[in-house]
Amino acid sequence: MFKASIYEKRRSQLTKKIDSGLLLFLGNEESSMNYTDNVYPFRQDSNFLYFFGIDQPHLAAIIDVDEQKTILFGDDFSIEMVVWMGPHPTIAELGKKVGVQHTAPYGELVDYLKKAGSAARDIHFLPPYRPENKIKLHEWLDIPLAALNDQASVPFIKGVVALAGIKSPEEIEEIEKAVDISGLMHISAMKSTQSGIKESQLAGIVEGIAIAAGGRLAYPAIVTVNGQTLHNHYHGNTLKKGQLVLGDFGAETTMHYAGDITRTFPVDATFTQQQKEIYSIVLDAQMKAIEAIKPGVPYLDIHLLASTIIAKGLIALGIMKGDADAAVAAGAHALFFPHGLGHMMGLDVHDMEDLGEQHVGYTESQSRSEQFGLNALRLARPLEPGFVLTVEPGIYFIPELIDSWEAEGRFTDYINYPKLKEYRTFGGVRIEDNILVTESGYRVLGQPIPKTIEEIEALRK
Repeated sequence: MFKASIYEKRRSQLTKKIDSGLLLFLGNEESSMNYTDNVYPFRQDSNFLYFFGIDQPHLAAIIDVDEQKTILFGDDFSIEMVVWMGPHPTIAELGKKVGVQHTAPYGELVDYLKKAGSAARDIHFLPPYRPENKIKLHEWLDIPLAALNDQASVPFIKGVVALAGIKSPEEIEEIEKAVDISGLMHISAMKSTQSGIKESQLAGIVEGIAIAAGGRLAYPAIVTVNGQTLHNHYHGNTLKKGQLVLGDFGAETTMHYAGDITRTFPVDATFTQQQKEIYSIVLDAQMKAIEAIKPGVPYLDIHLLASTIIAKGLIALGIMKGDADAAVAAGAHALFFPHGLGHMMGLDVHDMEDLGEQHVGYTESQSRSEQFGLNALRLARPLEPGFVLTVEPGIYFIPELIDSWEAEGRFTDYINYPKLKEYRTFGGVRIEDNILVTESGYRVLGQPIPKTIEEIEALRK
C-alpha cells in the first residue's frame, strides 16, 4: 500500500465534494468456487483500495461527512482462523497503516446505518457489482435488488471519478511496473510462438510471468489466431503457418494497478505481404492517434482521426472506396473497426467501469453515439493531464458481419464487397499501448515493446 498520508488526502478531498451524509464503502468478500472453503483468488474492490488500501476480505468503511469521522469495520482473526490462515494484523493496526483512527467490529456497521436511516441522513453508496454486496445493501437499506444501481449516489460517483481519474506520481509508477511486466509477457509470447503449438501454451506462458512477478493477469488473456473476434478467450486452437496471433493481455501488480497491451504477430518468422499491408495501416493509425494526444483534445476526435486513417488505408487497398471522411461519418469503416479507440485505465483495466462509462468517459454535455462502432467508444471526453488511457485501433475481417452487411446492401458506396473475398479468412490486427497525458502532450508508459514490422520480424527470427 501507499503511505497513510496519501489515503488520508484522498478521503479528505472526497468529503469536500459531498455536502452531507455518510459515504459507505463495501470491500469485497471471498467468493466460493465449488464449495464454501474453496474460493476464487480474492480481488479487493478498487474503490475500497483507492481510499483505504487494505487488501483483504470482509471489510467496510464509513466516512461521516458531517462529523468528519472515518470508521473502518472488520473483525480480528480468531485463534481458529490463525491456525488455518496464519497471524494477521488487527483491524486497529490495519487502520493505522492507512490513517484511520476509529475501528469497529463488522457487525456494528448495520447498527450505524440503521441509526443514520432513523435520523433521515443520506447514505451514499456506489453501484454494486458483486452479488454479496448487493444482498447487503438490499437488506441493510431496504432497497429492492433491481433498484440498487438507480439509487446509487451520483455525487459520490462523480467525486470518485474526479479524484481517481487523475493519476498521482505514485500511481503512474505502479502502472509502469504493470506495463513493463506486460511487455515481458508479450515478448515471451512472440519468442515462443511456432507452428504446431496451441494457443493455450502461450496463454500459460504469459499468465505464469504475471504470477511470477507477484501479481496476476489484469483481465482474462486474449491469445488467438481468430483475432477477428474482439474478446476471444478460447485457447484451444493449434497455430498454423500463415496465421496471425493476436495477443491482448496485461499484468496486474501486487497493488492491483493494470497494464493493457496488445500486439499482433505472425506464426511464421515474417509477415506475408497481405499481412504487412493491413498491419501497416493499423500501426499508422495508432502512431498518429498517440501523437495527437494532449490536454484539452476530446478523445472522440482522436478516435475519428484513427478511423479516417484506417478508412484511407483500406481505400488504397481497394477494400473500401469513395471519400474516407464521408465513409467515417456514415459509419461504413466500422465493418472493419467496430470498437472504440481506447479507455481509461488504472486500478481497473477499464478504469472505474463499475461507476458507469457515462461518468468516466463522457462529460455531462456529451451523449453517446448510437452509430454502430462509435457506440462502443468508452472514452470521448476532453483529455486532462494525469489521465492514463489506452490507444488500440484495429482492423478485423469478421465473416459473419461482412455477410450480414452485404446481404442488407449496406454502404455499397464505400465497401468493395467483391474485394473482401480475398480477406475473408484474414483474422484481425490490433495494436495497443498505454499512454499518460502530460501537461504538454503525452508519454508512452513502460519500456518499448516491439511493434514495427521490422522489430517483430527480428524478434521472431
